[in-house]
Order: sequence, then structure tokens, then C-alpha cells
Amino acid sequence: MFNRCEKIWINVNCATMDPNIEAPYGGLKDQAVGVRDGQIVAIAPMSGLDLKAVTAELIDARGGWMTPGLIDAHTHLVYAGNRAEEFEQRLLGVSYAEIARQGGGILSTVNATRNATVEELVELSQPRLQALMAEGVTTVEIKSGYGLSLAAELNMLRAAKQLAEQNPVRVSTTLLGAHALPPEFRDDAEGYIDLVCHELIPAAAREGLADAVDVFCESIAFTPAQCDRVFRAACEHGLGIHAHAEQLSNLHGAELAARYGAWSADHLEWLDEAGVKAMAGQGTVATLLPGAFYFLRETKLPPIELLRNYRVPMAIATDLNPGSSPLASLQLMMNMACTLFRLTPEEALNGVTRHGAQALGSAADIGMLREGMLADMVLWDIAHPAELACQFGVNPIRQRIVAGEVTHV
Repeated sequence: MFNRCEKIWINVNCATMDPNIEAPYGGLKDQAVGVRDGQIVAIAPMSGLDLKAVTAELIDARGGWMTPGLIDAHTHLVYAGNRAEEFEQRLLGVSYAEIARQGGGILSTVNATRNATVEELVELSQPRLQALMAEGVTTVEIKSGYGLSLAAELNMLRAAKQLAEQNPVRVSTTLLGAHALPPEFRDDAEGYIDLVCHELIPAAAREGLADAVDVFCESIAFTPAQCDRVFRAACEHGLGIHAHAEQLSNLHGAELAARYGAWSADHLEWLDEAGVKAMAGQGTVATLLPGAFYFLRETKLPPIELLRNYRVPMAIATDLNPGSSPLASLQLMMNMACTLFRLTPEEALNGVTRHGAQALGSAADIGMLREGMLADMVLWDIAHPAELACQFGVNPIRQRIVAGEVTHV
């Protein structure tokens, strides 16, 4: 099986995250991993490999652990502007409402993003993407949602596509037109949803700029009925569905999204059992965002035990954004998922690999070490996979590999 390989990693311990392997983390020790044409073509014990007969390039892992490439399945990585002063104001006692009246909040980011060119958005976003890649992220989801106009939303998606072209990373793009009301539609939410459904979604689909559509279903954003309209438009244009749901209250947005076969429902602090059951029935992933929970100092935890009981897959993501989670570290999110949400280290690693792939509708290609999957992998200098969720601040990455090519050493 190894005679067809271009590269073979030898002496490697694999956390495959493959549920068909009955061991923690889908663990296989003392393995060889062979790659050809950007795919994994062989995973087998070293004992069965005749090194003298191998013509492929050999890379000695020296007993390190290999995992699938990490997947950040929920980010708002592309934006302009900076809201650090608002962070300081809130800590000094200024309310969010007062900050908004002063021109801050999401509209501050909207104004800055609208005034930026595609090239400027790419330049501003590159350091954030670089930080994620340096920690082993090989796939990242990037949402629009800070343009809130036809031209600005499409420019955000174009910037995300350019980032993918200029970096060794896979990017899944999401149109989040229904993120907030722009100032010109302040008193006309239905009119803005008309724009999202009849102009934004068709244009993004026509240009191939979006893989999926997202909505913010919340009392401060859009009603379930308005979100339903957006979901129907997404389905009509063959796009996947995500939902910001049950973050601040329970409007049953996750249940609604599940009825449309959503790839994921995200945040979910106020999710109830009916919503969990609906997600389980449709295979909708629960994407948990501990960074926003931490940064906003929330106290209402997502219903982790219910999600476990109904076997709803749990993804973990950064929610990287300027206002509520300006945190570009997926390894930190794994730690927070364990310390704040009480996930196990294995659940956390599943959340940024296999379940992250499911949340992006990409489970057939990425998220596991398995023959036939894309060769997106990370080699770590660790003694046990639990270290990835336990320790933060010392990056143990040895190699980051995308499509079989080593991109970080």
C-alpha cells in the first residue's frame, strides 16, 4: 500500500479521531502515514513497512502525535476597525447601549468595513488568519456580516476568497447578511430581509462567493419568521445553513434551523431539550463558542449534558470577531471548552476536527486521519493528545500539513 506514496511519515502516533477505531482519540501508536496527490492513501503499523523497499520521501515523526488539521468552524475574521476602546469603556461601567449611542458597537465595525477596499480587508485580516494557521488550523470558516449592504457584504466574501488563494488554508465562506440592521434600514427590518433574500443571497450564489448562509436569530437581531425567510432563500440557491441561535434567549432558532437541515446551530447557551432533540434528528452540529462566553462574562452554560445524551456532535470554534470574541487561538478555545463548559479533552479535540468538519458540511473530506481523506494534518511534539486542551501558551506544533505539503515547521 505504501508503494504508491509520495511522502510517508514514520514512527508516528495517530489521534485519528475516527469513531470506528475503538480507542480514545481513535488512537493508533507506532504508525506510518502515506500521502499521495494530497490525500491519505495508507495508515498502517510500522511493523508492516519495509523501509528498504520504500522510494517515497520519509519524514521521521520520532514518536510525535499526529492529528487531523484543526478546523475553526465559526469566525468573523474579515473586518476593519478596532473596538478595544469599547472594551475599556465597558470595564469602566459604560453600558453597551450608551456605547452604541456614541457610534460604537457593531455599527462602528460596519462603518469601518464599508470604507475598506477588498485589498485593505485582506491586509487587515491576514495577521488574524496567520495566528490561527500557526496553531495548526488548516480549515477556517469566514463569515461576512459587517457590511450589511450588497456591495460591502460581497466585498467581505471576496476578501475571504483572496485569503484562501494567498495562504495554505481551506476557507469555507458564509454570507451573514442577516447579522444586524444597517442604519439605513433602522425602522424597516422586513425591507432589509427582502434585500438579503432577493439580492444578497442570489448575488453571492451567482458569483460562487458563499458556501452557506447564516442568520442571527435573537431579540436584538431577527425574528424566527424573518430567519425562516432567509433559510428558504438559502435552500432555493443550494447553499448550506448555519444559525446564531439561543445565545441570549430562547427563540427556538436552533429548532427552526434544524428543520431546514442546517449544518450547525451556534452559541446555544439558552437551548432547550426540544431544540436539542430537533438538532439530533437532523444531524445539526452544536457549535460552541467559549470565547464569546468568556469575553462577555456570561453565566448561562450551554446544555452540555443534553447534547451528550442526544448524541449531538459538538464543534468548538473561536467566534473570532472585534466585539465579543477578539481571540485568534483555537487552542485556547479547546482549553476554555474544558474549563468553562466541562468538555473532556477528547471532546474538545473532536470539536476542532471531526465535528468541526461536520459543522461545515465537509465531513467526507476533512476532520479525520483515514485513508481517502485529504492529507490535512498536524504533527505535535506532545506525549498525549490531552495536552492540546490542557496547556496553553506553549505551542507544541512541529509540522502543519495541508494537502500533503508541510507549510509550518
